[in-house]
Amino acid sequence: MADADMKAAAEADLVYKLEDKPPFANALLSAVTHLLAIFVPMVTPALIVGGALKLPAETTAYLVSMAMVASGIGTFLQVSRFGPVGSGLLSIQSVNFSFVGVMISLGLGMREGGLSESAMLSTLLGVSFAGAFLICASAWALPYLKRVITPTVSGVVVLLIGLSLIDIGITDFGGGFGAKGTDAFGSVQNIGLAGFVLVIVLLFNCMRNPFLRMSGIAVGLVAGYIAALAMGMVDFSPLQNTPLFTLPVPFKYGFAFDWSAFLVAGTVYLLSVSGQPYEGDEFQKRLRGGVFADGLVSVIATALGSLPLTTFAQNNGVIQMTGVASRHVGRYIAVILVLAGLFPVVGRVFTTIPSPVLGGAMVLMFGLIAIAGVRIIMTHGINRREAVIAATSVGIGLGVAFEPEVFKALPEVFRNAIAAGGIMAVALNLILPRDEKDQVVRLEE
Repeated sequence: MADADMKAAAEADLVYKLEDKPPFANALLSAVTHLLAIFVPMVTPALIVGGALKLPAETTAYLVSMAMVASGIGTFLQVSRFGPVGSGLLSIQSVNFSFVGVMISLGLGMREGGLSESAMLSTLLGVSFAGAFLICASAWALPYLKRVITPTVSGVVVLLIGLSLIDIGITDFGGGFGAKGTDAFGSVQNIGLAGFVLVIVLLFNCMRNPFLRMSGIAVGLVAGYIAALAMGMVDFSPLQNTPLFTLPVPFKYGFAFDWSAFLVAGTVYLLSVSGQPYEGDEFQKRLRGGVFADGLVSVIATALGSLPLTTFAQNNGVIQMTGVASRHVGRYIAVILVLAGLFPVVGRVFTTIPSPVLGGAMVLMFGLIAIAGVRIIMTHGINRREAVIAATSVGIGLGVAFEPEVFKALPEVFRNAIAAGGIMAVALNLILPRDEKDQVVRLEE
């Protein structure tokens, strides 16, 4: 009864419900509001991967453009719900941060192994393309995966994702991967600029207005970019000779496959499947459709040249703030994203953002991802057994991040922090005995 009352109260706060069709102006305004919540996180992974792997500006810009195009296609599929594909909810697709560290570590290893840039990209995107089919298949195995990928396992994986990304964020904070080994890395100029961005983001996160809080990272990046312009730190050369229009090219960099890399990517794909509740026939259909669409969209995204995608939770806050839950708004979002991705100048503008500007915002964002992992573990309750699982798995994951050569005799999947920690969490969850008398500690909402 209480759940029904809460649901009724939530629906009463909505201006436009799921199937309502808002007028054009209202729908467009709501679509722009949603985009503000995801636009920066959507393009940042491609920028980080491009910077870490030292890809040419035009290649990074193409990855950014395809991220927008694929996110638009994915959002359209999710909100429209074609048969078993899509949740039929206002679910916005964006690039999956889980793969940032994976792509960088695998890419750097391939570079050290002598692969060319084109061969490296074709392999990274090829194994991601193949791995995305695992998510499609997992949509029908969710009740069974729940027993393996528990909230503790999910929380450990999210925590390790955040912690592993902080190293990348703090590198950008000091000037970026390109500045490493030079006097510019960690210079007062770079740290001062990154610190300025961080202060702006923190100030906006302290504001009471939800819209201002969600806009904090975007405002921080804009303020940092303006400051970088004044300091002469912005390089506009990537904007030269930019074509007016670009068409997505499937497998632009070719298609290659590597079993070792596939094991790493496939493991991260499966570990990213959420261990959320699975109740009610309609909810089962929507959840299955949403997960299947996540996999299908990642197939499309990686074929076009984007990192894998996932459904973003940030938009739940936008729904609460605006009172607009209409899935039809998602179609406006989809169109805007695809159009933005088809004009390469949009992607190239993002490649001109100096690394310290990105680092100032990303350190906080990646730290929040880590905290989200802790909340997942605590919200669902933690006892002695779960604490042992989490502590051991995080210890192994961070150990691999610090000293990957420790497991050099094992397959490559055990030399990735997220995969190693996640596998350890799954194994311990299956092996360690349960004690129903253990006292459970929960994080109260």
